[in-house]
Amino acid sequence: MEFLSLKPKAFGLDISDLSLKFLMLRKERKKFSVISFGESQIEPGIIEGGEVKDEEKLVKIVKEATKKVKTKYVVACLPEEKAFLQVIKMPMMSEEDLKSAIVFEAENYIPLPVSEVYLDCEVVPPVYNHLKHLDVLLAAIPKKTVDPYLRVLKKAGLKPVAFEIESLAIARALIKDQTTTYPVLIIDLGATRSSFIIFAGKSVRFTTSIPVSGIHFTELVAKNLKLSFKEAEKLKIEYGLEEGMKIKLRGEKAFFEKKKGKIFEALIPGLVDLVQQIKRYLDYYQAHAYLSGLPPDGKRIHKVILSGGGANLKGLKEFLELELKIPVEVGNPWINIGEVKNFPKERSLSFTTAIGLALRGI
Repeated sequence: MEFLSLKPKAFGLDISDLSLKFLMLRKERKKFSVISFGESQIEPGIIEGGEVKDEEKLVKIVKEATKKVKTKYVVACLPEEKAFLQVIKMPMMSEEDLKSAIVFEAENYIPLPVSEVYLDCEVVPPVYNHLKHLDVLLAAIPKKTVDPYLRVLKKAGLKPVAFEIESLAIARALIKDQTTTYPVLIIDLGATRSSFIIFAGKSVRFTTSIPVSGIHFTELVAKNLKLSFKEAEKLKIEYGLEEGMKIKLRGEKAFFEKKKGKIFEALIPGLVDLVQQIKRYLDYYQAHAYLSGLPPDGKRIHKVILSGGGANLKGLKEFLELELKIPVEVGNPWINIGEVKNFPKERSLSFTTAIGLALRGI
């Protein structure tokens, strides 16, 4: 959804329920550099499930967090759980005709009246064979979700160049050259929810969100080990699943007597839920996906990429690989940028969305 026809340099702004992250890139010839970045916490209740509940408080947070950024132009993300994305088939036509036709066609795919949503579309080029039709990525999000974010940014003195659905920004950061021959599943593990994003060819093909999250995992540790949330978070980060995975892979016994093993044991219900949900959505995708312009084996997921702050959980990669029987890797949000200085690498995964938005802002 473009708001300005000009394309000034803009920074990326990732606003979620509990945090705000921003990042601005500069490109000189073929080299990128980070010229500013930052993070602020958002109190619970200001944003809930992607819906802005207290605009004035959010304005203050945005204004304070971004006051040192050297531009007012911004590319901001919109909440994944409120968005609708689907690749649809359209007859060959000009871009101008497509923009008009998509408004009528969208009514067949969106569960809301077209008058109540912001619509956008993009032609998806094939990576295999030529097509006798157009594959079009249709994106829609309710106006009642978008408008409060727009008001907040304007009141904070910012000028939105574009709003972008979160999954598109994540894919831009993690998918090399924005192209894959076969489908990959991106699992973005956030503080309050996790997103599943399937990317194939040159486009996002499927997205959904579930409530399994970093906070959910910490609460499980706190409850099972009778610890405070703060103590549980510290232990979760320090030990993660590594010791439990050693037991699982090597058959070692009696390790659960120790705290390290108990962390793994406490996390098991959340991990089982996560794996079951992944398998359910993979089955759904492979049964219902509309795919063209891909090789014959184009429905099978060939790789899983982990992103978001929760991807740093020790042993998670190995656990998912064992359970899903699919190669799993921790994502590199700098894959389309190269090495950058003056940014702490350990925070890269939690800035994935902001990096993808900043790439669009260049």
